[in-house]
Parts: sequence; structure tokens; C-alpha cells
Amino acid sequence: MRATLMYGAGDVRVETIADPSIQKQTDAIVRIVRSCVCGSDLHPYHDLPGQEQGMPVGHEFLGVVERTGADVTTVKTGDLVVASFSYQDNTCEFCRAGVQTACAHPEFGFFSAAQAELIRVPLADGTLYKLPTGVDTGLLPSLLTLADVYGTGYHAANMAKVSAGDTVAVIGDGAVGLLAVLSAKQLGAERIILMGRHKVRTDLGVEFGATDVVAERGEEGIAKVVELTGGGAHKVLEAVGHRPAYDQAVGIVRGGGVISRVGVPQYEEAPVGFASLFGRNITLNGGPAPVRAYIDELLPSVLDGTVNPGKVFDRTVTLDDVPAAYQAMDDREVLKALIQF
Repeated sequence: MRATLMYGAGDVRVETIADPSIQKQTDAIVRIVRSCVCGSDLHPYHDLPGQEQGMPVGHEFLGVVERTGADVTTVKTGDLVVASFSYQDNTCEFCRAGVQTACAHPEFGFFSAAQAELIRVPLADGTLYKLPTGVDTGLLPSLLTLADVYGTGYHAANMAKVSAGDTVAVIGDGAVGLLAVLSAKQLGAERIILMGRHKVRTDLGVEFGATDVVAERGEEGIAKVVELTGGGAHKVLEAVGHRPAYDQAVGIVRGGGVISRVGVPQYEEAPVGFASLFGRNITLNGGPAPVRAYIDELLPSVLDGTVNPGKVFDRTVTLDDVPAAYQAMDDREVLKALIQF
């Protein structure tokens, strides 16, 4: 099969490798029909050390089941499925509590080989979600967002407990940030301030429900949001993952408010003491999104066209074009690249 491999920072190649096989009777093999490049894929694209053996990449996919192990009961050959970016049994105490990204099963892990023609899916019963038959192909991009970015944006809003009347600030105009805007709107936020400086993206954010756009960063951006809100936002959704975004979140949150982080953090140390969070009774929340927990809730509005999260895809490429898609995303020429097979 053809698959995308990363050999080091900036070095992405599409090569022919061995097809995956059933390794355990709880596995499934899925032929991918849609995948994509994620903003978090750009982290290793920037700093992965060079290596002789290419590293498979990609964690978001829709596909058709090709075959299953003997113990798989919830999906069968020919089913159209979406997979959460983590694989889990969906039966342990953490999965039942809606925290699938803390699954206790020994095989629990995260996909890293989805920019390819085929993929092995461990724990298929707990990981794959069977989609309705006869789905309009025009819905496939939006359905793909259920694998990560829509569920992650929703997780940001949900963990912040966004509710009717809230003033919400979203830091980051990438796909997750824009879908955090959409999710905050769905949960009833009255005012949504999107902090981003790429007009094409922030225009989509306005379409998704943002009421204000703040392009300024750092202290200037903090001052602008504090002025707009008369003291800060009730809920701050941080969808970037870099330390300056966290500092910005601390600066714009109102006393007694919540910071919800879903951007994969590229730092280990950040202020949480008296002056930053403790003294103002700020709640710090978030984490890797258990998107499997949200699919039942988010799917109906995608199927009936109430929302169109697939609008975050602004370029469609073939598998052979994936290296160029990485470069285009890194250059901020593309918001999110859809891979069509």
C-alpha cells in the first residue's frame, strides 16, 4: 500500500510499504476513503530528529471495513466507519465515564498511520463507529471532523462548561479553534471573541458564530479583550498549544472563570500560582479530547445539515500530494488539507 512517512523535520514522503494485517482477533483492517493533515502533525514536522526508518503519520480517517478479527462484533466488511483518533475498548471504567483518552485497556493508544491507503485498527469494537448506509459523499468532510477536530473543539467548550449567556474567548484560528467557536455557539454562548489574525479563517469563525475578532497578540491582545469584556471572558478556550497562548489565556480570563486547553501543549512549565490562577479562583481544565464520547451527540446535526464543520477543509489533495500539503499548511496557505482516496 501507499503511505505517508516522516523522516525528520520537513521531510515527508509517500512510499510503498507492506499492507497491515490482523494481529489480534479484536482488530479490523479499514480501507481509508478520507483522511487529512492536522495542525498537531506540524509539531513533528518542525522538530522530529532525522531517522533512517520513516515514521508513519496521521490520526484522522473515514473508511470502509475490509476485514475483521473473529472477536469483532459491532462492524463488518463493507461498513463505512469513522474512528476516534485514539483507540480504546469503550468498556472500562474510564471509557464508561466518557474519558476514553484515559482508557485502562493495555492496548490503548493513539493512531499514527492514517495518511495511508489502509490501516489496522486495534480494539475495533470500541474504536470504530458505524455510520449510516447511503451517506451523501458531500457529507464526508464533515463526518471526518468527528475523528478529531470537531470533537476536540466541542471538548474545549464542554470542559469549560460553556452555557447560555456566557462570554467566551477562543485563542487560535486553526481548525480546532474555529470548531470551538461553533461548539460554543451550539452550547449557548452569547458573545464569542475569536483571537486570530488570518482573515480568511476568522471570517469562517464569524460564520460559525464569533461575534468579535481580535487580531492583536500578547499584552496588546490581552488589553483588547479585557476592554471588550469589561474585565475578561468567563470562559477561555485555548486551541494552540504554545506557551504564549497559555499566557494570553491567563491574561484574558475573568476572575472565577475557566481556561480550557485542548491545543497539544509544547511546554511543560507554566504559571499556576497565586498571581496567575489560584488567587483569582481560575479553573484550569481540558486535555486530549475523548472524541468517541461525543460522536452520538454531534452526528445528528452533521447528518441533517444543521452544521457544516467540514468547511475547515480548504484544500483537497491526493495521497501523493501530502508532502506539499504539509508545506502549505506550515506556510499558512492552507487551513486544513483533506486527503481524498
